[in-house]
Amino acid sequence: MLTHIDGNGNAKMVNISKKEITQRLAIASGKITMSSQTLVLVKSQGHKKGDVLTVAKIAAIQAAKNTSSLIPMCHPIALTSIDIEFKIHEKDLLVECIATTICAGQTGVEMESLTAVSVGLLTIYDMCKAMDRGMNIQNISLIRKKGGKSGDWKKSI
Repeated sequence: MLTHIDGNGNAKMVNISKKEITQRLAIASGKITMSSQTLVLVKSQGHKKGDVLTVAKIAAIQAAKNTSSLIPMCHPIALTSIDIEFKIHEKDLLVECIATTICAGQTGVEMESLTAVSVGLLTIYDMCKAMDRGMNIQNISLIRKKGGKSGDWKKSI
């Protein structure tokens, strides 16, 4: 855990200066369900505001880079790679967002991946809400993490 509450109830960032620098990786995913008409519009890149998935990808990258500005106890991290992938699942009427973040550092990049997924999906909602207010963002979760003292972890399915 990267937060600390002292005896007076004051919150502060945990000191990570003595932690070993290791290669860190985190993968997170989430989904947004929508109407068939909205999914067709997203897939065809026919939205009047522009290519929804390209805008969402840029927003997700920007969010990962700015996570420490959004989450108060999160350490600023020099990310070395951010990969955002959107998969369209026509049968289930949903778009899945998968974010992979990498760095060499003293703390993990899980929050950066989770923030990227959240903002990417929120951007899709924002761009399409005028035609489909019933969209549903769901199942945002960490899929995998590598590096650090706790080692590798993978979500069991």
